[in-house]
Amino acid sequence: MIACTLSNLELRSIIESAFLPKRCNCTVLDDTMTVEVIDPLTERVELLASGIKLDKLDTSRALCELISELRADLINTQHLQRQALAS
Repeated sequence: MIACTLSNLELRSIIESAFLPKRCNCTVLDDTMTVEVIDPLTERVELLASGIKLDKLDTSRALCELISELRADLINTQHLQRQALAS
């Protein structure tokens, strides 16, 4: 496994670009990160994940897994919202 030696700015850039064309804001406070995914058309927050420990993002694999989990959460949230609108 390859260890990540990315700065907080690089981590934020990778995660934020992973959600394009949606807008994604990553905020780092101390040793945790908050990720907010926003629909650019409606300005509605579609996903909010907080308390992500930066020390867990110590490998490229861990970073990829985080992005995959966040994408899956976003898809599930969108699916639930569509179901709620349909009923």
